[in-house]
Amino acid sequence: MRPRRTANPNWDPARISKSTLSRLENGQRRPTLELLLALSHAYRVPLDDLVEAPAEGDPRLQLKPARIKGRTVIPLTGQPDGVQAWKIVIPTSKVTPEPRAHDGYEWIYVLSGRMRLVLGDQDWVLGPGEIAEFSTQLPHWFGSTGDDPAEILSIFGRPGERMTIRGTPPQA
Repeated sequence: MRPRRTANPNWDPARISKSTLSRLENGQRRPTLELLLALSHAYRVPLDDLVEAPAEGDPRLQLKPARIKGRTVIPLTGQPDGVQAWKIVIPTSKVTPEPRAHDGYEWIYVLSGRMRLVLGDQDWVLGPGEIAEFSTQLPHWFGSTGDDPAEILSIFGRPGERMTIRGTPPQA
């Protein structure tokens, strides 16, 4: 990343401060998922390359895809309790939303495609790189919209396990 960044010192598509980037590059700061996603998107580098993911996952985890209500659901966490993460592929379909509510908190990141999200009486369409964060006590539903399937990352936690966003908003 450094060669791309230093070629034009004023170019910062990730909108991350120079000091934060420097500390990340030198190992003086641990990256958050939000920073990694912003860098991956801005510099068009696969997330696996940024985190130097091993070629093989943890052999103790059985991360087997499952088909649930027509969706492909891949668990990304191995423990049954605590925060859960999944990659979900939602096929294109014309389905009438049936919002449901339950305890917890959810964070969704759209990897590809377009996703329709119904939250209470609001109806949203999210595209690649967009994020939704909400209490699941609010009636909600999500599905694919458009011509292609939607691929998302979903992180769910029980009440009190809310994610926090750290950083500064981009300057207009």
